[in-house]
Parts: sequence; C-alpha cells; structure tokens
Amino acid sequence: MTIVFIGLSITSSWGNGHATNYRALVAALDASGHDVLFLERDVPWYAARRDLPQPPWGRTELYDSPADLRRRFAEDVVRADAVVLGSYVPDGVVVAEWVLHTAAGAVAFWDIDTPVTVTKLEAGDEEYLSRTLVPRFDLYLSFTGGPLLTRLETEFGARRARPFYCMADAAAYRPLDEDERWLLGYLGTYSSDRQPAVESLLLEPARRLPSERLVVAGPQYPSAAEWPANVERIEHLAPGDHPMFYARQRFTLNVTRPAMVRAGWSPSVRLFEAAACGTPVISDRWDGLDDFFEPGTEIVVVDSPDEVVDAVRGLTSGDADMIGAAARKRVLAEHTPERRVAELETHLHELLSAAA
Repeated sequence: MTIVFIGLSITSSWGNGHATNYRALVAALDASGHDVLFLERDVPWYAARRDLPQPPWGRTELYDSPADLRRRFAEDVVRADAVVLGSYVPDGVVVAEWVLHTAAGAVAFWDIDTPVTVTKLEAGDEEYLSRTLVPRFDLYLSFTGGPLLTRLETEFGARRARPFYCMADAAAYRPLDEDERWLLGYLGTYSSDRQPAVESLLLEPARRLPSERLVVAGPQYPSAAEWPANVERIEHLAPGDHPMFYARQRFTLNVTRPAMVRAGWSPSVRLFEAAACGTPVISDRWDGLDDFFEPGTEIVVVDSPDEVVDAVRGLTSGDADMIGAAARKRVLAEHTPERRVAELETHLHELLSAAA
C-alpha cells in the first residue's frame, strides 16, 4: 500500500514521544514493502534539535505551512491508499479539513495523546482536532484502549475507534552490558501535571536514600527547579542513547500523566522501550496496566515513596533481572513495530474492502 503520514515529528525526538513511534512504524512498514511518505511541519524548535534529519526508510519531507503542504503534496495525498494524520500536528484542524477533502483513499487519525485530546475537546480546545472532525475519519487509532474507545464512538461519533498502542523497536531497544551508575532513573520531558508524581516516586526516595545515585533525563524542566544532591540531571538524550541510559540503571521509573491515569489503558512509549531494554520498571498505578504487564512478575507497581524505597532495597538483583527479562519477553511478543504493522494492515484492508 501507499501510505502518507502527517505527523508531529519524525526527525526530532526533542520534547516528544511521537518520534520514536513514527520511526519504528515507518521502518517496519518500509521493510514490509509499503510505500511510505512522512510529512512534517518545519518548526524552529525541532529544526534546532534534529537527531535524525534524514530517516533511512520511506521518504520524509518537510513543509513550511498548510499552504505549502497543499501546494507540494496534494498529488501524494490523492494517490495514497491511506493517509494517517497524527495528533499535535500544527494547524491540525486546517490540515485535517484539507486531507479529508483531498484524499481518495482511507483517512485515519492516529491519536498518540488520546486522554489529553478528549479533555481538550470537552473544553472546546481545538489546538489540533475539532469535535466535528472526529466522525469524518474512516478510522480513529488510539494510543489508549479500554472504555475510552467506547466514549470516542458514542460521545464523539468516531466511526471506528481502535486501540493502536505505542511500540518498541527491539533492534534498537535491547539489553546492554553496562556498569551500573544509578539505582533508579527516569526519562521524560517535563510536564507540570506529571511532576508531582516524579517528586513523589523519585525525588522523595532520593532524599531518603542519600547514599544512592539517581538520575532524571529529559528537557524543559524549569531552571529554578531544585534537585536533591544525589540526583543527576541530563538535559536530553537522543533515542540512540536510551538503551545505554537504561542499562546503567538498576531500576527505571515509569510515571503517567494524570489524564492517562484517569483514562487507564495508556502505556507510554517509554514504558515499552525501557522494558524492551530488560531494565526492571517501577510504575505508578493505573487501570489496565495489568493488561500489558503482570504486576510482581513483569513490573513493580507502587503508590508511594515508601513503596519505591522498599522495592529498590528489597528486591535482589536476581529478582530484578527476572522481572526485566519477563517484561522484555512480553514486549517482544505483543508490542513491536511488526505487530503494529500487522494491525494497521488489518484495519486498512477492512476499510478498503468495505469501500469496494
């Protein structure tokens, strides 16, 4: 099939979790013989921090504005068997209106931020999607599963809301033999609503374990933020450095934004990537987590700083290694790009068959 993606970014992973998802999926689609074009808005904050300026799979093109997009890529959109528009695309409503008017094939919306999107729609915030657009897509691919899929169909009118979870490229995210540097680490872009959980589940345990070393990696943290003396800060890590980062931690922390906690069934790409590296994950609790990893066997679930301290002190290295290995096995079975390609092919073939 010929597939056109219009997404937030594939060339820069700075400050977003979209890029590694797009890279993994486009690479797997290309390897499966599909003709893929990825279109990305050229914006200054990504232009200054491109860690993959020329992706080696499919074709990637940058555009300057919706008018530039229409002028240069209308023929590609008309010829495509499917066009997939992602969440948080700049001027997303304008772009969506044009795609729906122009495309001859199927049009899907891939929401890598579903609970945030729903909150925005309920508030009348049309930053990248409007409520009236939702029923017009042939397919609504959602980063979130569970009951929110039913809400998308019954309350927002989505024709086909289907789970389309994040993924981890097992070739890129794998265990490495590295010396341990940190007892516990966290990788994630700063978010004001997520920071209280980072404070509770990493910074407070750091204060209670002053002889241990911990780490927080990710951009956009306020310059005035205060960090315990034993917490190392890394401003940004390109995806190629993630496996080494995880390999140097005895445990890694998964923290979920409140909107995702409320919705449940919202595993982040970082969760799958860390698990694919075989690093045992300590996670906050949310509904549906046990659909992805078995607590106690494949993941450690905590509710408080005390439980974090108990876990990092109480689990032997052998127990931790077994949890990490079990989680990696689960990811390789269920959450690879190849698995997502098969799911996308199934969804698109159903649409094309229905249209025929």
